[in-house]
Amino acid sequence: MALVLPFEPNEPSIEALVALVKADMERVNATILARTGSDVAMIPEVANHLISSGGKRLRPMLTLACASLSGYRGDGHVKLAASVEFMHTATLLHDDVVDESDMRRGKLAARKLWGNEASVLVGDFLLGQAFKMMVEVGSMTCLDILATAACVIAEGEVMQLAAAKNTATSEDDYLAVIRGKTAELFAAACEVGAVLGQRPKAEQAACRSYGMNLGIAFQLVDDALDYGGSQAKLGKNVGDDFREGKITLPVLLAFRRGDASERAFWQRCLEKGEGNDADLDQAIGLMTRHRAIADTVERARHYGAIAKDALALFPNGQAKDALMEAVDFCLSRAH
Repeated sequence: MALVLPFEPNEPSIEALVALVKADMERVNATILARTGSDVAMIPEVANHLISSGGKRLRPMLTLACASLSGYRGDGHVKLAASVEFMHTATLLHDDVVDESDMRRGKLAARKLWGNEASVLVGDFLLGQAFKMMVEVGSMTCLDILATAACVIAEGEVMQLAAAKNTATSEDDYLAVIRGKTAELFAAACEVGAVLGQRPKAEQAACRSYGMNLGIAFQLVDDALDYGGSQAKLGKNVGDDFREGKITLPVLLAFRRGDASERAFWQRCLEKGEGNDADLDQAIGLMTRHRAIADTVERARHYGAIAKDALALFPNGQAKDALMEAVDFCLSRAH
C-alpha cells in the first residue's frame, strides 16, 4: 500500500537551471573526474560508483547559479561547486554505513559492494579533496562557510542518531536535525556563490536563506516520499525510514494525532524495532487517516515560499527565474 499524492499538470522541472549552468557544469564534471583520480585503485572505483549513478547535482548547480545571480566572472565557482558535490557524496557514503542502507540512487550502495570500511575511507578522501579545492580558490570566507557546514552536517547526523527510535522527539528537534544534515549544505552552496560575487552582506544572507529554506523543503518532501512515493523517485526502497526506525515528520504527526493504541503501534515498530512490511502498510494507513503525509508536504511548501521570498532582493532575470523554478521542482517531487 502506498499513498499516491495528487498529480498536477505541467510539473516544474530544473531544465532552466540546467541550461543556465550547462557550460560551467561541464567544467565541474571534468574537475570531479580529475579529482577522484588516485594511485589507490579502489578510491576512484568507489567514488565513481556513486558520482556516476545519476544524481541531479542540484547542490553544485545552485553554487553556479548563485554565482551567476551575483554577477561573478571568475573561475572559483567551478572548484567550489565541485567541492560541494564532493562533500555531499562523502556524506552519502558515510550515511549509508550509519543507516546500514542497501540501496542508493537505485543501485546497490557502495558499502554492499566494497564494505563499510572502504565507504567511510573513500568518503574521507573526497572530503580532503573538497578542502584542497577550497584552499585553491583562495577565499577565506568561502573556506569558512564550507568548513562550518561540514561541522554542522556532522552535528545534524549525530543529532539524528540521538533522535532515532525516540517517538518523544519534538517537531523542533526534527527540524534542527534536517537543518543540520541536509539544509546546511544547500545554504552554504548558495552563500559561497554570492560571496565570490562580492555582493553586499544582505544579498549574501539572502542567498543563504534561499538555500537553507530550499534544503528544508527538499528534506520534508523526501521524508513524505518515503511513505507516499515510489522506489523510482526515491532511488531506495519505499519505507526504508520506517525499517530503520527514523523519526521523521510524517511519523511525528501521525504519532501525536493518534490514540493510545496507535501510539503503542509506533512505539512497537520504531522504538522496539519490531515492525515488518505488513506494519508498513498499517503505518501508511495511519498517516493517511491523520493527514501526516499531506501536512508534511504543506510544511515543505511553506519553506519553499520563504526560499522564493529570499530572492526578492535580486533583479528579475534568467538566474533568478531558474532558482525560483528549482523550488517548484523540489516541491513537485511529492506528486
